[in-house]
Amino acid sequence: MPDINNSLLTLAELCIKCADPAEKCALTDEVYGRLQSGELNLDENKLPAPIGEPGRPPRPHLVEPRELPRRRLGTAEGRATLLHALAHIEFNAINLAWDAVYRFRGLPAEYYRDWSRVAHEESLHFRLLCERLGDLGYVYGEFDAHNGLWEMACKTAHDPLVRMALVPRVLEARGLDVTPGILKRLQQAGDNAAVKVLEIILRDEIGHVEIGSRWYRYLCEQRGQDPEATFAGLLEEFVPGQIRKPFHYEARLKAGFNDKEMQYLEKLGASRD
Repeated sequence: MPDINNSLLTLAELCIKCADPAEKCALTDEVYGRLQSGELNLDENKLPAPIGEPGRPPRPHLVEPRELPRRRLGTAEGRATLLHALAHIEFNAINLAWDAVYRFRGLPAEYYRDWSRVAHEESLHFRLLCERLGDLGYVYGEFDAHNGLWEMACKTAHDPLVRMALVPRVLEARGLDVTPGILKRLQQAGDNAAVKVLEIILRDEIGHVEIGSRWYRYLCEQRGQDPEATFAGLLEEFVPGQIRKPFHYEARLKAGFNDKEMQYLEKLGASRD
C-alpha cells in the first residue's frame, strides 16, 4: 500500500479539498517543495473520485457572470472589484492545476511536475492580488464572483485531452488577450503596484498556457488525432459562438498556438462582429 504522505496524487486531492485560502496556498507550497526535493511519488491505489465542488471559503458569493457589475477603475473600489475578480480566477486556477494532477492518471512524470508548478505559481498570483486588495482596504470574499472556470473543469473531467484543449487553451488563453488592456487602464489610473502584479501574472500565464498546449499536442499524438482539427471540433462542441477578438498574437504564439490556429480563431472571432 502506498504511503499517502508521500503520494503526490493524494496530496493534490488534499489541496483541492482545502477550503481556507491561506491554508490552501501554504499546503500548495509544501507539496510543491516536497515534489521538487524528490520526496513524493505517483503511487495511488484508488481511482480519482468523481469531480465535485472544490474546497472554498463561504465567500465570495457565487453568481452568474451577467450579474456582476461593470468595473470602473477610476476609484479605489473599482480597482478593488477588478483585483478581486482576478484573485478569484487565480484561486480557482490553484484548484484546476491540482485537479489536472489528481484526476488524470498514467501520463509521464513531467506532466505532474508541470501542473504542480502551475498550482504553485497560481497560489503566488492569488497572494499578490490579495496583498494589493489589502492595500486598497479590501479582502478576498467581499465582492461577488462567478464559477465559470470550475464549471468548465467539471465538463472536461472525463478526458485530459479535452481539459488541456479547453481550460488552458481557451479560458486561460483569454486572459492573455485581455490583460494588456487591463494593464493600460491601471496605468491610466496610476495604480503602478497593481500593474507590477499583473505583469508577473501575464508572464507566468504564457507559460501555463504553453504547458496546456504542449500536453494537448502530446495527447493528440498519442491518439493519432490531428490537433488543429480536434481543437476546432472541441470549440464547436463546448464553446460555440464564444470566441472573441482581439487576440494577443505574440503571447498566444509563445504559449503554443500556431499560425493556422490563430487564423481559425480570427475567423471565429470575426463571425461575432
